[in-house]
Amino acid sequence: MRTRIYNARILTMEKGREIFHGEIRIEDGKILYVGETQPKEIFEWDEQIDAGGNLVMPGFKNAHTHSPMTFLRSYADDMKLQEWLFDKVFPAEAELTGEDIFWLTKLAVMEYLTSGITAAFDMYKLKEDSARAVRETGFRMVFCGDINDFGGTVEDMEQDYLSYNQNPESLLSYQIGFHAEYTTGKELMKKIAALAEKYEAPVYVHCSETKREVEECREKTSMTPVAYMDSLGLFKYGGGLFHGVHMDDSDFTIMKERSISVVTNPASNLKLASGIAPVKRYLDMGITVAIGTDGPASNNCLDMFREMFLTTGLQKAVCNDPEAVPAMDVLKMATVNGARVMGLSDCDVLSAGKRADLIMIDLMQPNMQPLHNIEKNIVYSGSKQNIRMTMINGKIVYRDGEFFIGESPETVYRNANRIAERILGS
Repeated sequence: MRTRIYNARILTMEKGREIFHGEIRIEDGKILYVGETQPKEIFEWDEQIDAGGNLVMPGFKNAHTHSPMTFLRSYADDMKLQEWLFDKVFPAEAELTGEDIFWLTKLAVMEYLTSGITAAFDMYKLKEDSARAVRETGFRMVFCGDINDFGGTVEDMEQDYLSYNQNPESLLSYQIGFHAEYTTGKELMKKIAALAEKYEAPVYVHCSETKREVEECREKTSMTPVAYMDSLGLFKYGGGLFHGVHMDDSDFTIMKERSISVVTNPASNLKLASGIAPVKRYLDMGITVAIGTDGPASNNCLDMFREMFLTTGLQKAVCNDPEAVPAMDVLKMATVNGARVMGLSDCDVLSAGKRADLIMIDLMQPNMQPLHNIEKNIVYSGSKQNIRMTMINGKIVYRDGEFFIGESPETVYRNANRIAERILGS
């Protein structure tokens, strides 16, 4: 498949490269050319897209989510995290089948596409069913290990790690991870550390999301969750923390030394009253920060525009500094940094040889005018209404309100509601 996108404003997200007018040429899922000039045609195009002066940029990377939790959207809200999780979420999730996971993942993918998200870092069970949904829809997904004392084994995680990472051309890949320190015993964590050591791999985990979590870990171990997990060897090859809200000074030092990144989830943390992550301090220390929506049960929407605005707006407020975490830093978190955290080095920027995972932003909307600064418009006034097109691996999967995922929206909605009614009675 050969595609040419022309008459476009282009934001490659390469360091030091500003927006320019030009074109992008794509063949077999990869970018052949990005530039201002128009080199001589050497072959016929399967499709030529006139961008009409709109912006083309890398797709957003949702660096932390739980896709199949779409069936819990608006089911258990206005509750504290521990009660929400143990009293409502875990019991409902225990009723899910593989076929449920398949349809609920498709629903999440549809929402990702409307928000310009081209890849998600997904932590959930029954990954083979999510994988089937992803293959059918043409979405890119990085699976994260989710084991804990309540389910899953290190042996199964190793098998998944090897299976999903064997084909670098696949839309699917895998990173070692587990649910959290507070749901995972010491011996199991030591086994996970040994697996990471075996493959010299990073480890990803929910961490320091609530004060209660940190306090209970201190009571058990006399250490913070970060220090405790590091003492078990889990971060020898780096990794990432999902949330990272309640941190000690020593935690920042460990993260810097171990090259541990953090994925901030501002909407979920606000809704569950978990707190506000110290994003500015992370950035000041050179710690990589990416952005995630978290799951649709705690957010409740999978919208990167809302996350970007909250990421910068909250830091300006808590730091009492309107210059804190500027728009371009946030845009980098949502694209380049997300790709880095997820291990998607070929999906981070728009340049020759990279994967054609890109989006078109409609600038001809009231919220984008005037065009004083397009990057700031995206972060401060952008919304899902501005997503004209989402392309993954060179294939258009969403354009002008229409999905190209091999399934009608009505079929997905019907199945999702059927699942919710069966499990939740709603």
